[in-house]
Amino acid sequence: MKTLDERLHVVEKHVKDDEITIMIMGLGSVGTYLLDFLVSKNDPAIKLVVVGRNHEKMQSDVNIVRVASLIRELNKSQIHIEGGVDLNDIDAIEKAISKYNPDFIVNSSRAYPGLKYGSISWNNVRAYGIWTPLSIKFTKNIMDACDKADTDAVVINTSYSDAVIPWLKSAGKAYPDFGSGNLNHLIPRMKFAVADILGVDDFWNVDFNFAAAHFHDVCISKEGQTEGVELPLKIYYRGEEKDIPHDDIFKACSISMPVDQKRNMMNASSNYRIISAVIDAIRTGENQKVFAPGVFGHIGGYPVLIGYKDDKISAWIDESVFSFDEMDKANRESLALDGVEDIRDAKLIYTDDLIRKVKDAFGEDLPKEVEYDDIEKTAEFLIEKIITPQL
Repeated sequence: MKTLDERLHVVEKHVKDDEITIMIMGLGSVGTYLLDFLVSKNDPAIKLVVVGRNHEKMQSDVNIVRVASLIRELNKSQIHIEGGVDLNDIDAIEKAISKYNPDFIVNSSRAYPGLKYGSISWNNVRAYGIWTPLSIKFTKNIMDACDKADTDAVVINTSYSDAVIPWLKSAGKAYPDFGSGNLNHLIPRMKFAVADILGVDDFWNVDFNFAAAHFHDVCISKEGQTEGVELPLKIYYRGEEKDIPHDDIFKACSISMPVDQKRNMMNASSNYRIISAVIDAIRTGENQKVFAPGVFGHIGGYPVLIGYKDDKISAWIDESVFSFDEMDKANRESLALDGVEDIRDAKLIYTDDLIRKVKDAFGEDLPKEVEYDDIEKTAEFLIEKIITPQL
């Protein structure tokens, strides 16, 4: 695939020409929420394409989004439906990409739809990394199709990007540019917490420099603590740094949330923010800040700036406060607590602790290493031996 900067240059032209095409792969709950959010942007420059197997189901979901948004008088987008596309079929995916030439592709698919994997793993093994082979299953197919189509799209992945994107990169494969979710679910909680601590109402004026991987999104959100890991964090209010004990902020982040598919509003919102950040950076010329897991193929989550460098649209990790090495160290510690020891040489390496926990909880032997070529086999093992007996 072309470099991200090369593709952003093409997207820039389409944004300036008011001809923006956004493709959503998989119209489950994340995809449907995202479709709703994008339609509600009320931007006639945006054309939307939804891709998946079941045309009839997607048509029904598209209809409710179109009608509901027009009731609010927030619908100026055309929506196209590309059915009959099995995400196991790389050629079918490639044809859909080549047909529409999207500026953005969002992979919102899941290999095992309708199940929150964490509902099984957190209470049993306290680690989400076990599911990495499942999370990468469709992502690798979509990226192979993107490579074959030589797409100019910016690609966003929704499923466990902290590990999935680095795994693809380590295997020498095409990989998504940004991950969504994870770290993004924690940042708003932290904004609310800081505003409460400071006694102010304008929580939107709270900002951070912060890096952490998926485990700490879950651990802090559920339990209000970091498991003893010191995370790189600076707090700002109206641009002024604030000295607030980090543990006080994290403790206040443990708030009640739905555990069903309504949670996917957050993931969809994260995708929406990344897309909007690219568009807004081009339209306004101002840098936009997002938080993204797996960005540029790195383990964990990072603060990222999207904007202009030397008059060219680009994206880069924000190292103005913390160095990459400082953030990488914290991310690797976080991912290890999630059961992933390392990702290198096209291999996912589980921690010994996770292997022991899986044996104790499920009576099954998790392999120490998963080769890239064994992804399908391991995904089937996880479904057959771990997921199915729990249902």
